[in-house]
Amino acid sequence: MFVALGLSNARAAELVMFEQAGCVWCEAFDRKIAPIYGKTEEGLRAPLRRVDIGQPMPPDLAFIERERLTPLFVLVDKGREIGRIRGYPGEDSFWSQLSVLMQKLDASGAGADRAQRLEKKLLVNDRSPVF
Repeated sequence: MFVALGLSNARAAELVMFEQAGCVWCEAFDRKIAPIYGKTEEGLRAPLRRVDIGQPMPPDLAFIERERLTPLFVLVDKGREIGRIRGYPGEDSFWSQLSVLMQKLDASGAGADRAQRLEKKLLVNDRSPVF
């Protein structure tokens, strides 16, 4: 049972934060966003996972192209990158950029499958040309 839970969590969406000691923008994120992130809809859907860029890359994140910039936020799901936020330019910009990434997550997963089924259904019912 423990193994199954571990595999399930490895495939779930995560917001990976690449950070390093002494990063003032990481500290700003820690003061403003980190205390509330886990309580938000975004935080519940994609929990925050921290990775120190001075340490070896965790094997399950080897597919992510590293950058020297910190903080770097990478939204991942099922072993693939959905998108990234480079730096921390403030609360409003962070939430706005994260919202765009969450929309991409929706489009890449079950949301995209539902949209494709709906589109096919509409095409079957409507014989008019689609432009």
